[in-house]
Amino acid sequence: MKKYFLLGLSAFGLLFSCATNPLTGKSTLNFVSNAELFPSSFQQYGTFLKENKVITGTANAKLVEKVGIRIKLAAEKYLNYLGQTQYLKGYEWEYKLVESKDINAWCMPGGKIVVYSGILPVTLNEAGLATVMGHEVSHALANHGAQRMSATQLQQIGAVGVALATGKESAEKQEMWQKYYGIGSQVGVMLPFSRSHESEADKIGLTLMAIAGYNLEESVLFWERMAAKSSGKSQPEFLSTHPSDATRIDNLRALIPEAKAIATKVGIIAR
Repeated sequence: MKKYFLLGLSAFGLLFSCATNPLTGKSTLNFVSNAELFPSSFQQYGTFLKENKVITGTANAKLVEKVGIRIKLAAEKYLNYLGQTQYLKGYEWEYKLVESKDINAWCMPGGKIVVYSGILPVTLNEAGLATVMGHEVSHALANHGAQRMSATQLQQIGAVGVALATGKESAEKQEMWQKYYGIGSQVGVMLPFSRSHESEADKIGLTLMAIAGYNLEESVLFWERMAAKSSGKSQPEFLSTHPSDATRIDNLRALIPEAKAIATKVGIIAR
């Protein structure tokens, strides 16, 4: 039965066999086009804003707008440098501050950004906010949302494959192999896949910060504050969708020289 389990997992090999993303330089799988994804994304964003309290006119709301515009312009400069002048076609940038105690922010496909007010005491300053917004924008630029949807579809296809392959077994054995497949595909594929997205967004976000003219050392300081906030309560990295704070901080420190070098090539003197 081991071969059936491996057969289910093998579908994930397709994740690394398709088109190369210009921002990451990696082959990615994407079943969903922006033309399909953006209308749904924009609709969901509009619904979210109607159902939550959007903060407008305050110094913090204006800061979110300011940082958002700087990151947007940095993305345009970076993509033009990469020869991807049409990459942002269909984007409708929007930057909103929403009242919430949650320490979070996100960017939907197509450039729709929300920053929760609860994260502002941790971002602390403009460069800290740029760290967060640059990271979230990078998820959208790297098409991570569409890739996650595609990966989930493959995971489901793999589960069907396991079900077909074990169809003649007892109900108990079928359940056992589905459980093994679920654990194996989640811990061995989906979680590492998600962590790789986080690391990619950190790398791209750092480059956007550099091109936007922010002090890159502030990205490390922000994540040190986040680490202090969690007080060591995070789960083991291999069971998480995100790298550990320590891993993330080490990676950012190592990536700062590269981000500055790219900014210099784009024509910006990085800080």
